[in-house]
Amino acid sequence: MKVLVIGGGGREHALVWSLLKSPQVDQVVCAPGNGGIAQIARCIPVDVNNLDSMVQVVEAERPALTVIGPEVPLSLGIVDELTRRNLRVFGPTQAAARLESSKAFAKEFMQRHGIPTAAYAVCTSLDEVRNQLSHFTLPVVVKADGLAAGKGVVICETRLEAETAAAEMFSGALLGTTETEIVLEEFLTGEELSFFALCDGKHAAAIASAQDHKRVGEGDTGPNTGGMGAYSTDGLTTTAMRDWLTESVAQKVVDGMASEGTPFKGILFCGIMMTPRGPMVLEFNTRFGDPETQAILLRMETDVLDLCNASIDGTADALDIKMHPGASVCVIAASGGYPGKYASGKLIQGLPAQPSENVVVFHSGTAIKDGQLVTAGGRVLAITSMAPDLRDALDLAYAQLAKISFDGMQFRRDIGHRALEPK
Repeated sequence: MKVLVIGGGGREHALVWSLLKSPQVDQVVCAPGNGGIAQIARCIPVDVNNLDSMVQVVEAERPALTVIGPEVPLSLGIVDELTRRNLRVFGPTQAAARLESSKAFAKEFMQRHGIPTAAYAVCTSLDEVRNQLSHFTLPVVVKADGLAAGKGVVICETRLEAETAAAEMFSGALLGTTETEIVLEEFLTGEELSFFALCDGKHAAAIASAQDHKRVGEGDTGPNTGGMGAYSTDGLTTTAMRDWLTESVAQKVVDGMASEGTPFKGILFCGIMMTPRGPMVLEFNTRFGDPETQAILLRMETDVLDLCNASIDGTADALDIKMHPGASVCVIAASGGYPGKYASGKLIQGLPAQPSENVVVFHSGTAIKDGQLVTAGGRVLAITSMAPDLRDALDLAYAQLAKISFDGMQFRRDIGHRALEPK
């Protein structure tokens, strides 16, 4: 069968790579794809910010299944439009995707359905921010309501910092788009966890857990990014905690969305803070995360196509989702200056001719120019590896990364450091 993947980042490269391993799939097409995806699948130009453009591509290709990678197409209603045309598609509807596209909606939803999360206030003006700040202890978290590619969260040590961050979100100075609502949130401490569940509108089934590294600098310093690396191991959660997260978070989301008339199908990514008061939800994503997906899919034994079909057909509870034992890691090689301004078009050298069984270089932001592979984004490559334990997986990834170069390349050398520190 033919599968079309929408998107062009590292997550989509990992999805294409995984789908091509399925014995049920004989062709994968990606729109728009990138320089790495083009080496293993046919790529078609498309604007992922333009709903009509994406629909036209799917209608022209007529795949047996369309898999939506990024959040923007989901927020635009791509699943709704394809479903109306009787085209099979994996992902949540526009209404269900509000769990990610609106932080205010997600917080209020969690409050309605008894899902543990930090104390918060939704504000529609700077005056309201000033009034509500008196109810929070410092530091306080200021969040943009809408999609912000992982960069709409500011941890503020003072009231002035919080007011400034809110003002810049309202004006558009911070993110380039104006916010009509922002969320003030209690600052939580603890270990962060990315928990992924497969949802089919009625059931939630645990897939795997990972831990992301959001800050650009080693030791978790510097500004937030879309993610500088991630790891996934057997020991990130106990069986009891995995069951609790499935039942008390993911299944409650599925039940709550169904009760509100907006059934949730697709991937539910639960950003969790393991606080002294217990696990609390920081945010939801309504699709595979990036770079966690690269690490998780390398470990996955279950056919990815079976995940998609179970979600669409309402059989997630009957699917046996299996992961390879051990550990996997993903280390991001980013452009110099990222997450701020950066230059593209830098020649990439030293990539392996073929992926090995345990090390795969997924492309996040690359392009082919004059026959050569060049940088075309802030996050450029995702060096991903798998091994029986985390240290060995890290050694494999960093050994591969040492052979790769492009002008200005930066990466974190401490991915997985929290798991390796003596307890």
